[in-house]
Amino acid sequence: MNDIFASIVYFLCFLTSAGCGWLLVRGYLRTRTKLLLWTAACFVLLALTNFFLVLDLDLLTTIDLRFLRISASLAAVATLLYGFIWELD
Repeated sequence: MNDIFASIVYFLCFLTSAGCGWLLVRGYLRTRTKLLLWTAACFVLLALTNFFLVLDLDLLTTIDLRFLRISASLAAVATLLYGFIWELD
C-alpha cells in the first residue's frame, strides 16, 4: 500500500515540475526575459529528473536509471547557476 502512495507522490512531483516548466516557458515566450529562460530550462530538466524517477522506481524496476536521474539533476542546477551568474544585466 505504501508503494502505491509513493508512486502517486512521484508522479505528482513530475506533473508539478512539468507544469511549472510549461508556465515558465510560456512566460519567457511572452516577455523574452533571460532569467525566465534559464529558470524554465531548469524546471524542464527537473521534470525530466522526476520522469526518470517514476520510470526507475515504478515501471522499469529491472533497469537502474540512477545515472540518468543524477545527470539530469546536475544539468538542471548547472543551467540555473549559469543563468544566475553569467547572465546578469
